[in-house]
Amino acid sequence: MTVTPTRSGSAPAAERPAHRDPDVLRWLGSYASSAIGDNVYYVALSWAAVQAGTPSQAGLVMAASAVPRALLMLGGGVVADRFGPRRVLILSNGVRCAAVIAVAVLLLVAAPGPWLLGLLALVFGAVDAVLMPALGALPARITPRGQLARVQGMRGMASRLANVVGAPLGGLGVALGGAAAAFGTAALLFAVALPLLMAVRMRRHPLPQKPPAGPGAPARATAWQELRDGLRHIRRNPVLARLMTVIALSDLGFVGPLNVGLTLLADERGWGAPGMGWVLAGFGTGAGAMSLLLTVRGRVPRAGLVLSVSIAAGAVAIGALAYVPTLAAAVGAALAVGLLAGLSGTLCGALVQTESDPAYVGRVTSVASLFSLGLAPLTFPVTGAAIALWGTGPVFAASAGVCVLGGLLGLGSRALRHAELPR
Repeated sequence: MTVTPTRSGSAPAAERPAHRDPDVLRWLGSYASSAIGDNVYYVALSWAAVQAGTPSQAGLVMAASAVPRALLMLGGGVVADRFGPRRVLILSNGVRCAAVIAVAVLLLVAAPGPWLLGLLALVFGAVDAVLMPALGALPARITPRGQLARVQGMRGMASRLANVVGAPLGGLGVALGGAAAAFGTAALLFAVALPLLMAVRMRRHPLPQKPPAGPGAPARATAWQELRDGLRHIRRNPVLARLMTVIALSDLGFVGPLNVGLTLLADERGWGAPGMGWVLAGFGTGAGAMSLLLTVRGRVPRAGLVLSVSIAAGAVAIGALAYVPTLAAAVGAALAVGLLAGLSGTLCGALVQTESDPAYVGRVTSVASLFSLGLAPLTFPVTGAAIALWGTGPVFAASAGVCVLGGLLGLGSRALRHAELPR
């Protein structure tokens, strides 16, 4: 077991495993509640948008949140580092809760048009741009570096649980009380996360002290200067610099096929919605199993090498999805994708946090999140148009090639290839 010095430096103390740390468990509970609320919210929003307008208007409502998320994500990292991730998460969940309650009340008393739902989506996108970097930065402030891989595994398990529970819960809310009831359920889940976050104690204080105020005192850096400092920090760290490129390529090649592409593939093969559900279940099972393994194990030796190899191998499984002859084989391929994506995703998150200077974790996380949650979803219409022109096979193969390139770039970087997680 890893030991860390006490504050006095006189004697070592045993490092508490993350799954036994009350602060980590409170953070995990708040994350799970908020993530389930996200899934309920998206079900409610999609249902309300379809009921309030045309299919094209509903599509615009569902896509509206991607715009502020992509534009503001880097600024969200500056906010997380400047004000502290815990404070930002509390405020963000409070804003989301209030916004959803307001829309739920309006739906009960009136029939607002798609413009209101579009405004709600824009608000959520802007809040997400601040919330996501803070969410990535908080674990490094509440647990030792040697436990960060385990924390990422725990987060992966909570995310899978949210996906399994959230959508059916949202559907049940819509069935029982319409979109207003589903929005109310989402607001309740966001509210549950607040006291859990407030109870989390910050154990690490990496932020530099503020400059003294008064005449002649140096001016505090502007937000733009802090953002440039964060980007400079990434550029000067060879592991982070290459890791950002690897994350960008793997997400750009992964997100389209596993979202839009899988729906079109199931329709083309005649698998229907049940078949697509089985394929998604295979992926979720693989990703959940890998998260559980990493939660128990806590550390993966030669993390950088394993990360790069798993991305390249996962790309092969993605390409195979479009060419396997049967639904059972597709479920098997999706299981392999889930296992490998779960491994690489967890290692990416852990390496981002351990390689970053603690004062820059929010800004580094915002760059990684920009690719994953801001730019990658914009490939959805491109993937759909490409499949309409060339079919599923060539598009899946091309996407797999982009992922393979990310893995090869990781293998080609000596710094990333030899990167290790703390013991």
